[in-house]
Amino acid sequence: MPTIDNRLVACLPAADRTRLMALCEPVQLRLEQVLGEPGQRTSHVYFPVDGFISSIARVDSHHGLEVGIAGDEGMVGAHLALGVSRQPLRLLVRGSGSAWRMAAAPFREELLRSAALAVRVRRYMYVAMVQRATLAACLRFHEIGPRLARWLLMSQDRAHADHFAATQEFVATMLGVRRVGVTTAAGVLHKRGLIDYHRGEMRILDRAGLEAASCTCYKTDLGTYANTMGDLQRGGARLQAKVAVVEGG
Repeated sequence: MPTIDNRLVACLPAADRTRLMALCEPVQLRLEQVLGEPGQRTSHVYFPVDGFISSIARVDSHHGLEVGIAGDEGMVGAHLALGVSRQPLRLLVRGSGSAWRMAAAPFREELLRSAALAVRVRRYMYVAMVQRATLAACLRFHEIGPRLARWLLMSQDRAHADHFAATQEFVATMLGVRRVGVTTAAGVLHKRGLIDYHRGEMRILDRAGLEAASCTCYKTDLGTYANTMGDLQRGGARLQAKVAVVEGG
């Protein structure tokens, strides 16, 4: 892992960034690797680079519902900044790749030492809070097809590739719907030439078309991140440009 390539870390002042990276270690995230379960003590935080991690809420005996996703724009384990040591959600690697890992204790110490890190983590927690509220409304008011398109776009953004691993059964679990619903919705997107899928791999064929098919929540999520983090992140301009493209489409 030759470079940092996590935007939350990369935008820190040089001295803060150097100190933080000295406390991190590079790790490889394996597809469907479980990094934490609800109630477990949080041992590490993760700053993904080209892998991405889902936060999953589980109720009763149900498989669970994806309520958050973190890629190179953020992190998992930010709840430590609130003084909470227990993991609130299940953490599941949804995209294999690399990440930086840091033990919980030095992360807490660094939050006290680095005002810049503390500000960025707090703002990222705000983004996650707003995005989860948006998701709740999305589940209530939007149909499966547009929600699937949004989910695929979010995955592509973090995979940095036009293809990634995802079976229809897995997608159904993440969206909290029956598999037949995902099969039907994916079939519509496939017939329109927007996606292809084969043997557990999703491929985006028409990004612009998929953005047009997505519900408005995708644009809303981009805007929340850009407006909250844009002045702190070197990637802010790129995010704002992406929002403008989606709005124009």
